[in-house]
Amino acid sequence: MLSRYLPLFIILTLIAEILGTVGGFGSSVFFVPIANFFLDFQSVLGITALFHLASNLSKIAMFRKGLDKKVILQLGLPAVIFVIIGAFFSKYINPRLLTYILGVFLILLSLVFLVFKNLKVKETLTNTITGGVLSGLSAGVLGTGGAIRGITLSAFKMDKNKFIATSAVIDLGVDFSRTIVYYFNGYMRKDLLYLIPILVVISLLGTWLGKLILNKISQEQFRFLVLILILIIGITSLFFN
Repeated sequence: MLSRYLPLFIILTLIAEILGTVGGFGSSVFFVPIANFFLDFQSVLGITALFHLASNLSKIAMFRKGLDKKVILQLGLPAVIFVIIGAFFSKYINPRLLTYILGVFLILLSLVFLVFKNLKVKETLTNTITGGVLSGLSAGVLGTGGAIRGITLSAFKMDKNKFIATSAVIDLGVDFSRTIVYYFNGYMRKDLLYLIPILVVISLLGTWLGKLILNKISQEQFRFLVLILILIIGITSLFFN
């Protein structure tokens, strides 16, 4: 089915990459539901991990001046540990129920930060680690944890360039870890490997276009956009799963 609709798949994937860059939390939150129309869920997990590796390398290259090493360590380390755990158990857990739970969680949190615009969560060790654990588990089981990491970084009111660069480095570690587990789980189909160079080109083009858009918007507009996208993701997860 995918080969038959490859042009449509490429266009939708490019849109997902642009939105993921502008939103700052990666393309997987958009790419996973798109890929689900063309592939079985386990193949989606495998191809998403490979796509995200290229996507995050593109973001690191284009936004590298904004890295926050402290957050990378405190949020990234638990995310990497728990994505491995989530990826291992992905064979045994029904993703539909977890998707519903994720949807409710994202809707409630995004609405709180949209209504209470001056609300800021303190960048404490506990809050950062919690965000890493939840985003890692979500990425391992559902194929996407960017929205949870996005709501965490948004709550810290992080600068948009720092937000994207820091999120991309964390995501790179997460994707590399789960790619290994997915490979041994048998999620990497050889007949889909021809997509890798296509996805690399899409990741570069989408990140570049996303950066052009980001240069045109303010910090406050960026935070509002992130929260709106997360709200949409939550509603989609809850009502269109």
